[in-house]
Amino acid sequence: MGSVVNADCVFCSIISGRLPSTRVHESDNFVVIRDINPVAPVHLLVIPKRHVESVLGVGDDFPAGEFFDVVRRVAEQEGLRRGFRLVVNTGIEAQQSVPHMHAHILGGRSFTWPPG
Repeated sequence: MGSVVNADCVFCSIISGRLPSTRVHESDNFVVIRDINPVAPVHLLVIPKRHVESVLGVGDDFPAGEFFDVVRRVAEQEGLRRGFRLVVNTGIEAQQSVPHMHAHILGGRSFTWPPG
């Protein structure tokens, strides 16, 4: 799935505790934190503990079942039963700002489609 950590990666620094974050959930392979620049009343980041730069680097060893279980658990914990958006930006043209694969859980308001 990728290397364990990348010393230059902000998310690896958050996972290791070198940088502060507000954690809302942690499992064997994922950490979920509150986004420091939220775009919705609920804006969480689901981050794999192992460093992988993007979805394009995800291999057969990626724990997809656990990933979706974490998303479901956290969405329920945050009261998002009416709906939420799960977003994984991949690459520069999609505005992936941190080169460590992560998913945004956005909720607590209505969204439009298509996104801007």
